[in-house]
Amino acid sequence: MPKKSFYTSLNIRLVIHLLGLIFAIEGLFLLLPFIVSVIYKESIKTEFFLSFLITFLFGGLVYLITKKKVRKDFSRRERFLLVSFAWLLISLFGVLPFVLTKQMNFTDAFFETVSGFTTTGASILTDIESVPKSLLFWRSETHWIGGMGIIVLFVALFPFLKTSRMQLFNAEASVVVESKVFPKLLDISRSIWLIYVGLTIIETVMLMFGGMNLYDSLCHTFSTVATGGFSTKNDSIASFSPYIQYVIVFL
Repeated sequence: MPKKSFYTSLNIRLVIHLLGLIFAIEGLFLLLPFIVSVIYKESIKTEFFLSFLITFLFGGLVYLITKKKVRKDFSRRERFLLVSFAWLLISLFGVLPFVLTKQMNFTDAFFETVSGFTTTGASILTDIESVPKSLLFWRSETHWIGGMGIIVLFVALFPFLKTSRMQLFNAEASVVVESKVFPKLLDISRSIWLIYVGLTIIETVMLMFGGMNLYDSLCHTFSTVATGGFSTKNDSIASFSPYIQYVIVFL
């Protein structure tokens, strides 16, 4: 029997299958800034809904097309392919709101999106307060998603990955999990997200208690828990009271 080549032995169908599911998840995240654009009656709500629709439908379509006869064997090569392409492609889809609304060209939008998902916090914006609120919300939301990691969320939500959970978790997370904790990895990843969401709620409430409105509270909380740095103000947190600054520093 002839030996399989590197490419024929790769389970590309499974990688594409799971990437489709990740795109669909990203599409759902795009619904939040769309809701913000509706609340603030912005003229770009159609573009935001289109961004959601393109991302969600593309992801769902890819997932369904590749679902039939997909092999569930998941080697180290497939794991690294999935994690690498997931971050690259969610960034490419993440530029849609910026580009469709004509607020940025593709290059600037891609820089801003990658900076958000990687929680780098670098920005090409010079007048942040002139940007529509829904776009700033999505900008901060990319911090929140990237701060924990969409693959860790993926592991937490989809237990069918079975033996691939630990490898995916290690490929994504900054802390390597030993094999002896594998049986509880699903609980660990869900607990991490529970803590992450809990900190988000706590900080949002504390910021609102200090007089910050819900919109600004959420945006700054997304940046804080992810240790990113995006703000809705040109002066960042210098625009707010010492109490708010202390809350953000502490959290």
